Amino acid sequence: MDLKEKKRKEKSKNLVRCFYSHTILSNPPSKLPPNPINGKLRRRKRTTSLPPNPNNAEEDDDIDEDDDDDDDNDVVSQESHEQSPLSRLREQRAKLETLSRRLASELVPIRVHDVLIRGNTKTKDWVIEAELKLLEDAATVQELIRASEIAVARLRSLEIFDSTELTLQAGPSELPHTANVVVDVVETANKISGEFGVYTKPSTSSWTAEGALKYKNLLGYGDLWDASLAYGANQATEVSVGVYAPRLKGLLTPLVARLSMLSQDWQEFSSYKEQLLGLSLGLISTRHHDFVYTLGWRTLTDPSQMSSRSIRRQLGHGLLSSLKYTFKIDWRNSPIRPTNGYAFLSTTHFGGLTPDHRSLRFLRQEFDVRCAIPFGFYNMALNLGISAGAVFPWGHGFMNKPSPLPERFYLGGDFSPVCTLGGPITLWGFKTRGLGPTEPRRRSRDGIIDVNDDSSRWDFIGGDLAATAFADLSFDLPVRWLRDHGIHGHVFAGAGNTAKLTQNEYKRFSAWKFLESFRTSVGCGFVVPTRLFRLEGNFYYILRQNEHDRGKTGFRFSFSAPS
Repeated sequence: MDLKEKKRKEKSKNLVRCFYSHTILSNPPSKLPPNPINGKLRRRKRTTSLPPNPNNAEEDDDIDEDDDDDDDNDVVSQESHEQSPLSRLREQRAKLETLSRRLASELVPIRVHDVLIRGNTKTKDWVIEAELKLLEDAATVQELIRASEIAVARLRSLEIFDSTELTLQAGPSELPHTANVVVDVVETANKISGEFGVYTKPSTSSWTAEGALKYKNLLGYGDLWDASLAYGANQATEVSVGVYAPRLKGLLTPLVARLSMLSQDWQEFSSYKEQLLGLSLGLISTRHHDFVYTLGWRTLTDPSQMSSRSIRRQLGHGLLSSLKYTFKIDWRNSPIRPTNGYAFLSTTHFGGLTPDHRSLRFLRQEFDVRCAIPFGFYNMALNLGISAGAVFPWGHGFMNKPSPLPERFYLGGDFSPVCTLGGPITLWGFKTRGLGPTEPRRRSRDGIIDVNDDSSRWDFIGGDLAATAFADLSFDLPVRWLRDHGIHGHVFAGAGNTAKLTQNEYKRFSAWKFLESFRTSVGCGFVVPTRLFRLEGNFYYILRQNEHDRGKTGFRFSFSAPS
């Protein structure tokens, strides 16, 4: 027997096991045994006399002795007619072998006749039915089994049921090759849950401690309500409430809405504070596509009154009305330690959808490409990544106008680019907002400036164009205990740069000078991967940096959460 034949038979056996796990039998519907319900067999009363039992002929004589004993003898005849457990086991085994041969040799036709849902007291039927749509398209037994597994996984992902069971039963006897789908669910008894964690967010360039309180299935639509509070370094605070409804009638995608208030302190790096009160509404949310509308009121202030000229010009209020579309493909085998696969992300952010003169008008585009190449020994893999992005204002005389300050690109921060997929953000060895275009701050009223601290005299104003690239070689360590816990080593190198293009700066832009002024760093360290984040202990060595950059050679720890 060749290898292909063995694989084909093994695949058919796996299908049979899965087929029997959903309680489908290979017999025609008229010969199917009773289906198990709640662990017991539901038995119907017979209205006609049972046929004579050839294995016990004496009972036939006893039936004619006395009319008063007919009922008792009927019971005895019925009990003797029931199969023993061993006989039923042999019969089931024979049917299993017959079904195995059929599935291995041909596609067994079948279609879904009816769907029965039981156990949902609050959840609407159409919420569950929406997750079972794949079953209606199944035309063979093999397709029905696969569709059943996907449907059960989707129902469990709603997180509103304590248990979910799907049973495939025989359809009506007058409709051969049909099956009924019975879905038994148990709604969760504890509707309130809480979460707490410490993460790193490249968008805020700091670590963040987050706590959330969630309430499940308030309206019976599979909806999930949550209120969260996040506090991070640099006095970053975010309070938000939101709702997620996976299925609503008339909508093909989930409903996602969130009201939030964000306060971020950037005085250490760019001499301003940012506050944003806004509402975001998810218009499309699928596996690869995300389309969000945001309406918010943004305020930039300078409590120190020492900001540079470019920042002072953008202080005040602004109306944010924008659409953001994200296309994402991630086929890597792990977001924490990828050793195989690739990923691609494209984000388009368009602002200025209202005619108000305070509306922030901009177009921001980002690209991110990742690739993991396995080497086949010591679990070694090479991760490569390239990110690029650009932002421009739009409107009359847009080339003479500056781009919105918070929408510019700022590089730096102790985040691993291996698991951070989100455009040009991080660069090893440089502090938060640690490189790029700078402007001098103005002196305070008392004229006191720390001459030993160069960072206190310059504002990082961000760039309109940014590009980064990295290479990371990961490998297992020789200690078995470390390998068993996923702890591994890596060596890496990274490069990146930003530049200003608006306000006629594009006339002085040179691609060669932009590439020539790339900041670069190398290093090595160890990685402790967990289910939620990636802990790294790295030694960084800065190869190239400009005069006012904040790159530093040395050893540091960092936490990174997959994006």
